[in-house]
Amino acid sequence: MKCYKWLTKDMRSKNGDNCSWKLGEWKQAEKEKIELCKYGFHASETPLQSLEYIYGDRWFVAKAQGKIIKDEDKFAAERMRIVKELPVKKILISFATLCAERCLKNFEKEYPKDKRPRQAIEAAKAYLKNPCKRTKSASRSAARNAARNAARNAARNAAWSAAWSAAWSAERSAESAAWSAAWSAAWRAERRWQEKKLKELVEKS
Repeated sequence: MKCYKWLTKDMRSKNGDNCSWKLGEWKQAEKEKIELCKYGFHASETPLQSLEYIYGDRWFVAKAQGKIIKDEDKFAAERMRIVKELPVKKILISFATLCAERCLKNFEKEYPKDKRPRQAIEAAKAYLKNPCKRTKSASRSAARNAARNAARNAARNAAWSAAWSAAWSAERSAESAAWSAAWSAAWRAERRWQEKKLKELVEKS
């Protein structure tokens, strides 16, 4: 099974396996000790899910085999190897920029005089186009955890916007149910968009 895993700078992992990794080398755990968050080799099935588990600075595509115990956004496996390192900064700054642009219209409608989000997006794009010291400093906040938070906030803002619009137009007696249904639908739609876009960025890299 293809998956995605974060490692520290010295190629070590946390939460369950805590071992040293080498590219292409299979790791074997004991079947009877596979347990989420405790024993086995941990990873996520999609790039977006793996952003919830950033344990380190290096991001890898991996392969998992054998006994596998799954949770909603992670799993523990009996066997795993890392097969390719991903360019973290390039992918996540691009992703953060896309997510931020998704909710920029809503933000500027609410705060028309606050140009900081637009300036941050422009700085991130400038860095991607020309990654020099000056543009790096201007766009530093868009990397790693900022990208994860941007993804969450973009989804949340899109969902809230759609939900409020639906709830506002609903009959007062049904307002709560309409709001809840619209929020859930918008959240799922935004997460699907994020999954697709991040996967495209990963594959393009």
